[in-house]
Amino acid sequence: VDVSGSMNADNKLPLVKQTLRILTEQLRPQDKVTIITYASGEKLVLEPTSGEHKDKILRVINQLQAGGATAGEQAIQLAYKEAEKAFVKNGINRILLATDGDFNIGITDFNTLKGMVAEKRKSGISLTTLGYGTGNYNEELMEQIADAGDGNYSYIDNKNEAKKVVQRQLSSTLATVAQDVKIQVEFNPATVKEYRLVGYENRMLKQEDFNNDKVDAGDIGAGHSVTAIYEIIPVDQQGWLNDSRYQAPIKSDTAKKSEYAFVNLRYKLPNQEKSILLSQAVNVKSKTLAQANNDTRFAIAVASYAQQLKGGQYNGAMGWDQIIQLAQQSAKPDPYQMREEFVDLVKIAKSLSAKQN
Repeated sequence: VDVSGSMNADNKLPLVKQTLRILTEQLRPQDKVTIITYASGEKLVLEPTSGEHKDKILRVINQLQAGGATAGEQAIQLAYKEAEKAFVKNGINRILLATDGDFNIGITDFNTLKGMVAEKRKSGISLTTLGYGTGNYNEELMEQIADAGDGNYSYIDNKNEAKKVVQRQLSSTLATVAQDVKIQVEFNPATVKEYRLVGYENRMLKQEDFNNDKVDAGDIGAGHSVTAIYEIIPVDQQGWLNDSRYQAPIKSDTAKKSEYAFVNLRYKLPNQEKSILLSQAVNVKSKTLAQANNDTRFAIAVASYAQQLKGGQYNGAMGWDQIIQLAQQSAKPDPYQMREEFVDLVKIAKSLSAKQN
């Protein structure tokens, strides 16, 4: 837990303490928790303690106070050391790093921190980052450290988000069911003229790394789903690019014209060295947006919102109002009001944008 001076704000350490209280409520007797704080130095404030002793854990959480500089690297080293001492064979061994992401003394170099965490994951201990606050917040560092540590990254800005992350999503956040998941999509030039991947810019792998089981990739937790969106331009349709003057259109046999793409997926079962390969062709067929299910429509609204924040270069005729309308139309079921919160977020973004359409 980061208790440096920069954490002294309502949306930082007090919210961290709320998060940890919610997490403590979930603990079982067989679970153990160690708490390490860091500011100008790191400190072990709670030895490994069973979830049976919630009062003891809560006393330590309630006493946390902010003050000092931010020496995060030494605290992470100590966390791994303590996790190794309390290691549970065939269990979940996870470090949760709660911070505003501002490392300003000790090792502060981005790649050095990533390298250290990537090396430590070989011990079977993973690392999740929980981000808080604004200002000096370094989201890239938080996300990339979690990736290197085979963990998850979440940004927590209110109590509802804290509940979502450490209460409703606890099993999927901690229990990994597939490791080093890699997806490779090969588009068929006989049917697809152009394509682009929407997002995932910092998750790209080299083509030759797909079959290399020594190359690290993302992990999937119990109950997790992952959505990747591609935009394609079919052959004979106008795309982003002009037709090539010198490169002739690809001619293909009729059999291959029934496929848009071929998807390969590799993953490892937890703690296994060798990956499993699954493959699936994507047949040529389409639905209108109105015919898609609510989850797909909502995912498209979210992706369009992200692109709109960057200027909407590829959103075509889809402006703020269309994004809001699509999100509202696909906002059910919404048991925890998360989709409703997203609609409010888009409305706020529209009100702040110089581009109102």
